[in-house]
Amino acid sequence: MGTIRNFKFKVVKNFLDKQELEIANTYGLLKHKNNIQFFDTHQNNNGDSSFYTDTLSETFLLKKLDLMEKETGLKLHPTFSYFRIYTYNAELTPHTDRPSCEISVTIMYGSDGTEWPIYMEGKPIIMKPGDACIYLGCEVEHYRKNFTGDWHTQAFLHYVDQNGPFKDYKHDKRQITLDL
Repeated sequence: MGTIRNFKFKVVKNFLDKQELEIANTYGLLKHKNNIQFFDTHQNNNGDSSFYTDTLSETFLLKKLDLMEKETGLKLHPTFSYFRIYTYNAELTPHTDRPSCEISVTIMYGSDGTEWPIYMEGKPIIMKPGDACIYLGCEVEHYRKNFTGDWHTQAFLHYVDQNGPFKDYKHDKRQITLDL
């Protein structure tokens, strides 16, 4: 099978179990509904809520580490999480990520039912709630076209290879520890 370096990206069905998914989706919708200050103005300026190192997402960052190591074939350090609720007309322009996102996973929490693929190296990836796509964030160009639905919740967990060129980005170089 090798490591993720051999296949660059892969879909993992049911990355979140039913209970985790129910909690994450409810949490995300409440977080967006009650958000008064954390809006993305960098990628879009349309009311998308976005949260760097959100507590629930940071919990998944740690609790999914063993699964990520199994799925990637690598020993990993967690770096950071990012959570956002996309709204009508959101898009994600083609890009690769910064070093703290060497090994990334995007997890679909839920949506209004509008199908909205993420493209990995030009290939559309359709995810259902609870599914995830693991990818080499610094190498694989990824993007989404304009969203035509009302809402779509997505979390991103980022890691670095403990033996790779970005190992010093552990915890995204934050002066905190994620160790419990």
